Amino acid sequence: MSRILVVEDTQDSFDLIEDVLEEAHDLIHVKTGQEGLAQAKTLKPELIILDMGLPGMDGWEVARHLKADRESAAIPLIAITAHAMTGDRERCLDAGCDDYIAKPITVCDLVALVDRHLSPSAASGSR
Repeated sequence: MSRILVVEDTQDSFDLIEDVLEEAHDLIHVKTGQEGLAQAKTLKPELIILDMGLPGMDGWEVARHLKADRESAAIPLIAITAHAMTGDRERCLDAGCDDYIAKPITVCDLVALVDRHLSPSAASGSR
């Protein structure tokens, strides 16, 4: 069972993620960027699902901090955001996210992204 850190301030969004992933994964939920950074260092999850529209320290800043830290740089980040305009995907990837999914979340897309980043070939770097 993989440990996934979900940094999401909206309970409804987390509830959907939990409904989809909780049977196959150990989910840890935090609601702020600061909590996300702290839990990433403490828990060393296999994957982080990161809302980009967090209050205070937003997801872009969290992603930059995680990727700049040697201990968390290799953890895959999946950006989840309501920002779905032209260029938003690239902005998330430029901040350090490894993938992107726009809200409203499509269950099949979320499962496919999580599976892709947690597969044995992803862990060995052959994506």
